[in-house]
Amino acid sequence: MHKIFGKKEDVPYTHRKGAYLIPIKDGSIGVVQTDKGYFLLGGGLDEGESDAACIARECMEETGYSVCIKHKIGSAETYYRAPQIGYFHPIQSYYAGELLEKIQEPIENDHKLVWVKFEDLKGNMYMEMQNWAVEEGWNAADTTS
Repeated sequence: MHKIFGKKEDVPYTHRKGAYLIPIKDGSIGVVQTDKGYFLLGGGLDEGESDAACIARECMEETGYSVCIKHKIGSAETYYRAPQIGYFHPIQSYYAGELLEKIQEPIENDHKLVWVKFEDLKGNMYMEMQNWAVEEGWNAADTTS
């Protein structure tokens, strides 16, 4: 499934593809917390990088954990005006998976891995498109195990 947020204006946009992991464990979802709020684990793709490589790299940088990517949940894009960069068009792909083993300390000191109950996280992600992805991931998961 793919969803589009925002309204595209007739202006130049900065386009950015990204890939994100939605790990679910014991009724909670693993996310990173920053001063801005909650974000999914992952980030923007480097040139020539696959979604899987991006998620593995970003999760190592943000949490220090290795990952297992299971399957794609969906994708979304949004059009908005970001204060620092102007008109921004992130295109994000979301994957189910899990954090495996802590290999190192996180490189990004402003990112803290937290496990948040779905009920507490629902609607509280920094980006609207990631709120949608969290709900899609939760609904697609077998949360009974």
